[in-house]
Amino acid sequence: MCIALISTAHPAYQLILVDNRDEFLNRPTAPASWWPDPNSNVLGGRDLLRSTQGTWLGVTTDGRIAVLTNFREAGVQPEGAVSRGVVIRAFLTDSSFSSTDEFVKGMVASGAGRDAGGFSLVCGKIGEPLAVMSNRAKNEDDIPWIAAMPGETIGLSNAAFGDHSWPKVTQGEKMMRAALSESVQAGESEDELIKRLLDLLSTDTLPRHAEGAGLEAYINDLRKTIFVPAIGRKDPLDLPADEVAAARKNEKAEVLEGRLDNKLPLGVSGLYGTQKQSVILVSHSRKVRLIERTLHDNNADPIPLGEGDREFVFEVKS
Repeated sequence: MCIALISTAHPAYQLILVDNRDEFLNRPTAPASWWPDPNSNVLGGRDLLRSTQGTWLGVTTDGRIAVLTNFREAGVQPEGAVSRGVVIRAFLTDSSFSSTDEFVKGMVASGAGRDAGGFSLVCGKIGEPLAVMSNRAKNEDDIPWIAAMPGETIGLSNAAFGDHSWPKVTQGEKMMRAALSESVQAGESEDELIKRLLDLLSTDTLPRHAEGAGLEAYINDLRKTIFVPAIGRKDPLDLPADEVAAARKNEKAEVLEGRLDNKLPLGVSGLYGTQKQSVILVSHSRKVRLIERTLHDNNADPIPLGEGDREFVFEVKS
């Protein structure tokens, strides 16, 4: 279960956004990069599982910024008629609207967001308040606005915005405020601040279950930890051929056969955890620095710490 923390509490930055993307570790995902034409002004990762190639976090050269978290709704299918990634992609790429308010009003009026699975989308333009839109919004009065003034720190996970019953959100907000305050007091460099924020995103307070226990066993515990270590077992479809052959002989052979015969897509089962960590710093001069740390490759294999890092720096165009 992902977490995003957004703050205007550091005096050197007008906006700081940090994010953990929690997913099935073998879900095909492109690392952060500048997108192909005609959207080459968009920087972010892309979900390669669905043809729409949406994203969960992105920023553009003209100052649009957005982050999306899924909302797990009881009794509702996790995937709606519209991909959640399409909603955030529309904000980052659609040039037909002139303001965040216009975009949000249009999405609510059209009902497009309600056709997607549960989500919360924080979106806006750098230097302006950010809207928090969800699939539950029925009118513009249901859209809160955040980061409107210095000193704010807001957390968002896979519950409704403002739901502080999740320890990871309350803990994240508290740790974010402390991290920024301590960094300022210590006179840290930007690199030292980034390290501090990545350490925050790596805070693991997950209660442990039996070895091999998967997502459903942990589902209620995930709200208690900012970082999610790899849980479950590796998907048989990702195993070497000799291990697949061995798996066919065990008591779960019929399950494996069904998955292989049906050719289910990668990314729907297996190991689950924090796949990517992101830090975005926006200075008052409108310089954007984005750091993305990938912790597992698309085969769900761990990447040595730091070897999956990507960094981008650019100036927002006026």
